[in-house]
Amino acid sequence: LSLSLSLSLSLSLSLSRIVSLVSPAPHPTPPLSKMANPTLNRKNTLSALLWENVQAMNDESGFDVVIVCCGTQTQADYWQSRLEMGKGVVLGEGSQPLAVCEDWDGGAGNALGTLYAFQKARKLALELGNGDILAKLQEGSISVGMYHTAGKGTRLAPLPGSENNNKPGVKLPASIDIGGRPRAITILEAVVKQTSIYADSRKGRLSVFWGDQVFIPSVHVPYEPRHHVDILCSLGPMPSAEEWQEKGLEKYGLIAVNAAGQAAQVEKVDYHTAQELLADLGEVTMVGTSLGSFSVSSVMLDVLLDEFSTELKRKSGKLDTDPHLWMPMTLPEAGYELIMGRKISPHRARAHYSRVQAMLDALKARDASCMDRLFGAVNVGRDSIWWDYGQLKLYYRNMMLLRDDTEEASLARSFLGMPGRTHGSELFGTSMDGRSVVQGCSLGAGRVTNSVLCNVHAAEIDADGCILVNITAKKITARPGSLVYNVVDDTDAGVIADENVALAGVWREDGSDVKMKAYTSMDTGKLWEQREFDNPHTFKEVRLSLSLSLSLTLILSLDPNPNPNPKVYDMNLLTDVATIEKRRQTRQSAAQREILSNVETKARDSSVQGAIMRHIPGFLIGGAAGALALMLLTRNKA
Repeated sequence: LSLSLSLSLSLSLSLSRIVSLVSPAPHPTPPLSKMANPTLNRKNTLSALLWENVQAMNDESGFDVVIVCCGTQTQADYWQSRLEMGKGVVLGEGSQPLAVCEDWDGGAGNALGTLYAFQKARKLALELGNGDILAKLQEGSISVGMYHTAGKGTRLAPLPGSENNNKPGVKLPASIDIGGRPRAITILEAVVKQTSIYADSRKGRLSVFWGDQVFIPSVHVPYEPRHHVDILCSLGPMPSAEEWQEKGLEKYGLIAVNAAGQAAQVEKVDYHTAQELLADLGEVTMVGTSLGSFSVSSVMLDVLLDEFSTELKRKSGKLDTDPHLWMPMTLPEAGYELIMGRKISPHRARAHYSRVQAMLDALKARDASCMDRLFGAVNVGRDSIWWDYGQLKLYYRNMMLLRDDTEEASLARSFLGMPGRTHGSELFGTSMDGRSVVQGCSLGAGRVTNSVLCNVHAAEIDADGCILVNITAKKITARPGSLVYNVVDDTDAGVIADENVALAGVWREDGSDVKMKAYTSMDTGKLWEQREFDNPHTFKEVRLSLSLSLSLTLILSLDPNPNPNPKVYDMNLLTDVATIEKRRQTRQSAAQREILSNVETKARDSSVQGAIMRHIPGFLIGGAAGALALMLLTRNKA
């Protein structure tokens, strides 16, 4: 055999030499630019960038300090504990989470709210023995990411109510390991994971993000910050007046960038007004919609803290970044007055503009060249992928995306850490089609088609074209377009979800729950105070009844038409997110044990029955053969 192989190899080499000698020289390969399809090349490059960015998000790294700004102290306590357990999974192993509450009457706005949250986080870090995060930022030794999570979640109802008004705690249908056990990843955790991609580029900076949107940039992300303020946006070439109108750009906050990389912000203006406002910027080369997320240098942060120290100390006023910081920083006074004149008096607009300009003088004293690098743009790419979870219909649409065979769906599954469509699940007697996604489930008899399931435990199931998240029931029947969320049901009839209906369990401190419904396609914000379906409460009543910082008397006094039955408001007034979560898990675990015990017993019985049925023919044949042999032996003896 060895000799044969040697001879074969020698013969092959000899033949290859002969062929190389007698074959004509190949034609020269044309340049890549001439032979390649530009559209195909661009598509391949875009795909590679998207996958590169998702891979970077899946790496166990991120901001050195993660600040979460919550609506109540109990929510802050919940996130402090949850994120501590999420180190090495959602956060970097060495990251320091700091969850704080915005206890500011009427809300501070995202400008003052950012500064106030940073102050509280700085104090909390000192109390925890982790040093002064402002000093560390000034040294350039750490990066800090902040996440704003406040808001009622009116357009996502009834899901935030199911999480005790903890909107960022709404679950996505994918499992992660938190505290040594599989749990559904939350919207906030997904956002923290996604935005971690900017951490390495932002040492010495505070980065600020919103807690209900995930995006995958379509450009190379690492960059070297040059500006005291930079803002995420989706940039493209400066459009014509016709293109401006066709794209509806007058409806958005926009970032305009000149050839030198300096930027300015304008808000909801037509093409010609934008041209006038941006005249001082020079030739505008790029324009794009703002994502709102931004980062500031430690110097700018220090200047802002000084300028607004009075408001921060008194916890008074309400200022937002776009109209009260970025526009008066980057627009001429007349332009700022023109835009703000729609909302406030010209006198107030001029006064605020002068205040911001005086603040910039303080910045110049610390950085003489600051005006050349005051405000810049960070492009996420025109082909970036965007998943918004802030509305019920968008939540449903972006979760059902996980079933698809598109590249976007593959990116989403990879980002959420799904090693396959089925993972961590036991399907005892359930059939599943090739489009469904099933994560962390235990299912008995039934079928799953065209659906997305996470942490679902049921003895019987019939799921078709639906989303099921965190459900335990003896039986589940979910029709196309339905969404079932945070439900435990121990009745024989089980959970029944009609077509296009969202069903969510809203939990009390004692572990019991009520069910709230909505259509998955509706804007629930418009129905906030209306009682739809057979709901026992309106969505507003659920929020008020769960509000942890208000007393029953205050709640009733706030409602001009209080419900005559005070029990509506008596569900969870003095409880917290962690308590509700523990009560739900306790009841869920008990129900799961019973269901799984029955399912496993049925599976064993079915297995034994199957084994018996498989061996019956053998028993019959063996018995017949034995009888025949005995008869022949008896005859021979005779």
